[in-house]
Amino acid sequence: MQVLYTAEAIALGDGRNGEVRSSDGVIDEQLSVPKELGGEGGDKTNPEQLFAAGYAACFHSALKVAARQAKAKIGETTVTAKVGLGPNGTGGFQLTVALATHIPGVEQAVAEKLVEAAHQICPYSNATRGNIEVDLTTTV
Repeated sequence: MQVLYTAEAIALGDGRNGEVRSSDGVIDEQLSVPKELGGEGGDKTNPEQLFAAGYAACFHSALKVAARQAKAKIGETTVTAKVGLGPNGTGGFQLTVALATHIPGVEQAVAEKLVEAAHQICPYSNATRGNIEVDLTTTV
């Protein structure tokens, strides 16, 4: 594969209670374990929120590409990503993803076809396919 872009980030400190920084300095975030996982939570982010934000943005871009390819006129669209974390039954942990896509201005069947096409285009979807459960819902 020809790499078109490489992002670089470093994690420092105490893992989920540490810090993450991108090599260009754009991301510089303190991390905190969520209360649901026994941490302090608060106004700091966590890896699952960062993954949800990245997946939502990437999938939204893929949706726009799918709509252009299909020559579908769509209104103001949104993609909401929920990333869950839980035990995998073998001593480790696993993620789940739920992507809720809202595509006004088209019929439900058209919207669902666009979401399926976006799911084939999106690099996050391609990376997770077969590895974690990704639930897709589409509303118009």
